[in-house]
Amino acid sequence: MLRKIRELIRDLEKAGFINRGGKGNHRNFVHPKVMKPVTVFGNLGDDAFSYQEKSVRQAIEGSKP
Repeated sequence: MLRKIRELIRDLEKAGFINRGGKGNHRNFVHPKVMKPVTVFGNLGDDAFSYQEKSVRQAIEGSKP
């Protein structure tokens, strides 16, 4: 079962990422230890694509010490 966009955002915020804003339904999350911002797009109730889940998972792993 695919996860929702709101779940990806919750995971990013829990890991210490900050929403830098974006245009439309795009949100850019930054973290001091991660060089590249993570962009999550879609409405909160939409199903996340597999590549969005993968990029969020990699960013969270990269933010850990």
